[in-house]
Amino acid sequence: MSERPPASDPSHFRKVLGRFPTGVTVVTAMDGSQPTGLAIGSFTSVSLDPPLVAFLPTKTSTSYAAVEKAQAFCVNVMAEDQKALTGVFASKSEDKFVGVEWEPGPVTGSPRLAGVLAWMDCRVQAIHDGGDHWIVVGAVQEMDVEERDVGPLLFYTGAYGTFHAQA
Repeated sequence: MSERPPASDPSHFRKVLGRFPTGVTVVTAMDGSQPTGLAIGSFTSVSLDPPLVAFLPTKTSTSYAAVEKAQAFCVNVMAEDQKALTGVFASKSEDKFVGVEWEPGPVTGSPRLAGVLAWMDCRVQAIHDGGDHWIVVGAVQEMDVEERDVGPLLFYTGAYGTFHAQA
């Protein structure tokens, strides 16, 4: 039996958790009059009553600073055909919105990206310390699904993929 690395080993931790597929979202906000955003894989529902969601940005994220300042954000659930767009929001690009179609969310004005599967317009309710990440809880103000005949964009073992239901 080989010796297993300790749970405190970051590369082993990443390898193990990489076996858990996650949905891909882009969290957007307004930084004054400028839209900003970042790709997020650590997103979850928190509560049905009241409707709460959470996402977990790294503490070193410069894009997240604008979300914190705005105290509002929109979660955009990315479709399988939006891999390239997601890559832009995962980058360190200065202006991630060049050529990106969006409209203001109905309550907070945070950008709703065109072509996403679903969106949630939120106000920041709480921010908790989560080690090297923040745990940002948002109170959902408005939300909806977009009727598209495509699946979600997923992230698994360090790569993007898609989902297809079994018969």
